[in-house]
Amino acid sequence: MQVTLKLFASLASYLPSNKKNSIEADIELADGSTIGDVISLYKIPSKSAHLVMVNGVYIKPEERDQYALKSNDALAICPPVAGG
Repeated sequence: MQVTLKLFASLASYLPSNKKNSIEADIELADGSTIGDVISLYKIPSKSAHLVMVNGVYIKPEERDQYALKSNDALAICPPVAGG
């Protein structure tokens, strides 16, 4: 199945080489793949996956390893942000 992976800020460096632009890439996953599978597959540091959304809906950290993605989902991951 195809999913759009969007990685923001410092996480953009984990995108595969076939990226569409500087923050997103269409990726192929096995049916039943979870958010946790994607984080592991692309070697995204789990502590850096602060804000995770699927189709604009926030997914809690404790749900990510069980949340099965569907074809054409958009998975967005943002790192923690600090500022002042």
